[in-house]
Amino acid sequence: MVAKALTIAGSDSGGGAGIQGDLKTFEALGVFGLSVLTSITAQNTQRVTGVHDLPPEFVALQLRTVAEDIGIDAAKTGMLSNGGIMEVLAEEIERCNIRKLVVDPVMRAKSGDPLIAPEAEKSLRQHILPLALLVTPNLPEAESLSGRVIRTIDDMKEAAKMIMEFHPRAVLIKGGHLQGQVAAVDILFDGQDFYEFSRERVDVPEGVHGTGCAYSAAITAELAKGCELVTAIERSKDYISRAIQRFYSVGKGHPVLDHSLKTL
Repeated sequence: MVAKALTIAGSDSGGGAGIQGDLKTFEALGVFGLSVLTSITAQNTQRVTGVHDLPPEFVALQLRTVAEDIGIDAAKTGMLSNGGIMEVLAEEIERCNIRKLVVDPVMRAKSGDPLIAPEAEKSLRQHILPLALLVTPNLPEAESLSGRVIRTIDDMKEAAKMIMEFHPRAVLIKGGHLQGQVAAVDILFDGQDFYEFSRERVDVPEGVHGTGCAYSAAITAELAKGCELVTAIERSKDYISRAIQRFYSVGKGHPVLDHSLKTL
């Protein structure tokens, strides 16, 4: 039986991130991709021009329907734009007994446009993070969740400890935005030990669209195939680093990564 991975996220009409990017990543890594749509965005490589949230009960219905027939080996969350969606999803995730849950706490698009209501951050901490096997914030998201400024690797480690207070089983802080570093270093904290995942930094001044979604989707795919967490992250770091190296432009704004790149 093929491994099955689920993405619970918003739609990116530009195709570089969100549901579209996640499903491309699942396909590249050899798992069967399932989806639960939370929001529809009107966006391109330059900006987000509109967001339409689906009714929370319909979001829950999608998850329930997929789980009862197909089954879910691992899942990830991306854009969860309001507290109502988070609350019903938390109930459904527990009902479906999804233990391998990767939470990508998406707060802003690459363009800087907000993708979560400010008041919904409380629901994220209260309802979603406690269900996570892994939460994968970038530096701005880690600063928001931890309430501290991050300027160094040591700051990343302290922030990871603080995010663990919301009771995920592990935290992976992505260091791609860290200034003054030759390498792109991510820090994993599992409540006891720290792990570092380092690869050569790819310098793209305007930034590459869809990297966070693809990274968390890759980890989810590897977990669905039965990998332990550290191995899943190691393989996914390879995937995302090489996918970024092969970035290309499809529009007038941010370039996109090459989702189709398969692991060795």
